[in-house]
Amino acid sequence: MKKWLFFDVGSTLIDETECEKQRIIDTINGSSISYYEFYHNMEYYACCNMNFYKCALERCGLKKVPWKSELETIYPQADYVLNYLSVKYNLGIIANQNKDLSERLRQFGIYDYFNIVVSSSDIGFAKPDERIFKFALKQANCPAQNTYMIGDRLDNDIIPAQHIGMRTVWIKQGFGGLGNPDKLSTFPDYIVENLSELLNLQF
Repeated sequence: MKKWLFFDVGSTLIDETECEKQRIIDTINGSSISYYEFYHNMEYYACCNMNFYKCALERCGLKKVPWKSELETIYPQADYVLNYLSVKYNLGIIANQNKDLSERLRQFGIYDYFNIVVSSSDIGFAKPDERIFKFALKQANCPAQNTYMIGDRLDNDIIPAQHIGMRTVWIKQGFGGLGNPDKLSTFPDYIVENLSELLNLQF
């Protein structure tokens, strides 16, 4: 049976650096909170394996602002890596994303690499809810032990995937890459610094 590799999107395939910068600017607009203070709070909660933006909002007493997906860019190695992996494995997406995810993946030129695209906006529940992972496995008709979840966030991607028996790859990109695996009951199966390092793994 061909193994399945499921990818997160944000800070995994898509670089969200400029989005995060703009979101902080928009969030603190009109407040007494500085960019550095809010950014530092996000870093702190990311290191604690927590929802860093939500927790920083609560800490600073601010409100959530819209995400500007037009500032997203694809990581330069993503196309090559997906093309290489798609020859040997079935590829899928499990992500917390807005309803336009499939169209955005098409715009980035990577949609056709995926056999399954599961987005939180389409099925009504979001990571870390284990139901989104189970839904994807049902769509793939594949047992959890024959799958890998590849994502940047320990809280959203790695922990819930481990709970249902998936194997995991933590990719240390974006704020999620600041997480602390020592706080987990079980380490990810693999830890990589970028997408290119996936090519060195034996799934």
